[in-house]
Amino acid sequence: MTMYATLDEAIDAAREEFAADNPNAGESEASVQQFNLQKYILQDGDIMWQAEFFADDSEEGECLPMLSGEAAQSVFDGDFDEIELTQEWIEENTLHEWDEGEFQLEPPLDTEEGQTAADEWDER
Repeated sequence: MTMYATLDEAIDAAREEFAADNPNAGESEASVQQFNLQKYILQDGDIMWQAEFFADDSEEGECLPMLSGEAAQSVFDGDFDEIELTQEWIEENTLHEWDEGEFQLEPPLDTEEGQTAADEWDER
């Protein structure tokens, strides 16, 4: 799992990975049907992103499906508004780091570490 500090970096990396996984399709011929995205909040409060493109909208990846069809193709082609994408993100889907490299939608409140993480997130 590779995360990036900006959404733009995550999309660029996903575009490159898609091109590497689909070498027969040139950049102008790439047909993207699904764009997946995931937002992470690290223990230190940094926000990280991960993105994926798929040629088929039934493929599953590490991220949550966000856009399909023409909308996914537009993001792949670079025709998107980063602010609009971040505003469309549903905050309940954000994963929070509660232990190094361990992410959950919510911290486990039955452990001291989980309660500490929850308190830190509430302070932000």
